[in-house]
Amino acid sequence: MATSQKHTHSHSHSLSLPLQDRVAIVTGSSRGIGREIALHLASLGARIVVNYASNSSLADSLVAQINSDASVGGGAALPRAIAVRGDVSDPNGVKALFDSAEREFESAVHILVNSAGVTDSNYPTIANTPVEDFDRIFSVNTRGAFLCCKEAANRLVRGGRGRIILLSSSAVAALRPTMGSYTASKAAVEAMTHILAKELKGTGITANCVAPGPIATEMYFAGRTEEQIKASIAVSPLNRLGEPKDVAPLVGFLASDAGEWVNGQVIRVNGGYIS
Repeated sequence: MATSQKHTHSHSHSLSLPLQDRVAIVTGSSRGIGREIALHLASLGARIVVNYASNSSLADSLVAQINSDASVGGGAALPRAIAVRGDVSDPNGVKALFDSAEREFESAVHILVNSAGVTDSNYPTIANTPVEDFDRIFSVNTRGAFLCCKEAANRLVRGGRGRIILLSSSAVAALRPTMGSYTASKAAVEAMTHILAKELKGTGITANCVAPGPIATEMYFAGRTEEQIKASIAVSPLNRLGEPKDVAPLVGFLASDAGEWVNGQVIRVNGGYIS
């Protein structure tokens, strides 16, 4: 009797996870904010496609970490996470992400989080930005978001659990000099999100942007001096840089049933340094 009660309890616990067995693709999730988002969605019960551009060892170690966490539906026949290499700026690469997810998890995809992104760590003015650098930033950040949106709009589950969550940046509100190409690439994503949410009328799929401020990741620290980092901290009402774990819970909420009424929005998650 005690055994069956215990079994029932653990079973009901697993069913109570907000994203139990939903399938989530998280682009650019081998490191930085994407990695923390993948871990958080997995902790909520989701099965994760860890997408990465080049670093397979980081992606594989993240997948191993998620799959070894027996507290989230361990022991099932299907894995909790898989790693899929792919360039978000390539239509075939994005299509392959969805194909892999459907094949490996035997399910349609519920959640697409696009956190793949690049910046220019030289921080040039617009006048001094090489056109090749502009093209590279727009290729990943803007074309990549467009391709992820296009594929997700056509392939996410219908009827109320589909979620498109795009990572933008509080730079779009701050409008700081020397971040012209990066900021413009993210401003385009925000405009697209507002329109996409309206176009998805009738599908039950929501579309939102999460727009972090300065977050302590490799991307943030690259090319920045100690003085610049201290200046970022000085303008924060909470007197620190953000961390990936400050961003991931918001993505988890938007991905859940509870987040459905937030749709077509850009949410700036930055500790109050810019509104």
